[in-house]
Amino acid sequence: MAPRANWKGFLRLSLVTCPVALYPATSDTEKVSFNQINRKTGHRIKYLKVDAETGDEVTSEDIVKGYKVDTDTYIEVTKDELDDIALDSTHTIEIDEFVPKADIDNRYLIRPYYLVPDGKVGHDAYAVIRETIRSMDKVAIGRVVLTNREHIIALEPLESGLMGTLLRYPYEVRSEKEYFDDIQDVKLTKDMLDLAKHIVEKKSGAFEPELFEDHYETALIDLINKKRAGTPIAAKSTPKTGGNVINLMDALKKSLASEKDAAPAAKVAKEAIKAKKSKKRVEGQREMLLPISGKGGKEAAAKEAAPKKADKPVRTTARAKKAG
Repeated sequence: MAPRANWKGFLRLSLVTCPVALYPATSDTEKVSFNQINRKTGHRIKYLKVDAETGDEVTSEDIVKGYKVDTDTYIEVTKDELDDIALDSTHTIEIDEFVPKADIDNRYLIRPYYLVPDGKVGHDAYAVIRETIRSMDKVAIGRVVLTNREHIIALEPLESGLMGTLLRYPYEVRSEKEYFDDIQDVKLTKDMLDLAKHIVEKKSGAFEPELFEDHYETALIDLINKKRAGTPIAAKSTPKTGGNVINLMDALKKSLASEKDAAPAAKVAKEAIKAKKSKKRVEGQREMLLPISGKGGKEAAAKEAAPKKADKPVRTTARAKKAG
């Protein structure tokens, strides 16, 4: 199923305008999520909206927004009042200026979106805006209204489309001074820095996000698969700590030696991950293995799963689940 657009409207650069749609560029739906349930009954927990003083349940039509000004005092703001101050730019991303990308502090970045032409018309105008930004090697700064609030958005070419990144306002970014003021001014020797640089060089490589692995997510899926199959869960032993570092120079030397020994194995592991990921890529939402059915199904599955230690937890595709 195609993703739904978060916003639809127009992209405008002076008198050049085209209809566009804004789609989120990231997703958390692939991650394992949990529901809260009643341990005694196994039923889901249901949350009710209740009056904090009376304890009575409150219906949606009786709930309004309120701004807290004192312990028990709120200024009530109605939906109509909020609609009255809604911004005129709700349906248009107006490009205000162009800035060098290097000028944008990373702390201001919130989340990325894909901005694409909406419909069959306006592709020419879209291409003009995209290629103008690309040719100037800058980022276009505009404004967009999402959920009744105006956001700053930075637009830049991404292959044949545009990527828009929402930016924070200055009042949302904390100053680093109150955090960094107590950091001691330490003088480091050239030998220490040289050793540290050698370690960095041993660990240097290309940015390949497809090789990233969410170890906690993998462990979660493995745990759920084992519980569904009836496999006993062994308690995890507490890892031994390396102790406190007494001598920084000795620690750097040992680190460099360990990196030299680990480099060949790391390269082999990296190539193995590449081969495995290129061989099989799971698209769409990943799902847990299907329920085990039939007499003795749990015992058989547990027996079969016990000697194996799969690199990845078993999941079925949405199509297979529907067919089953």
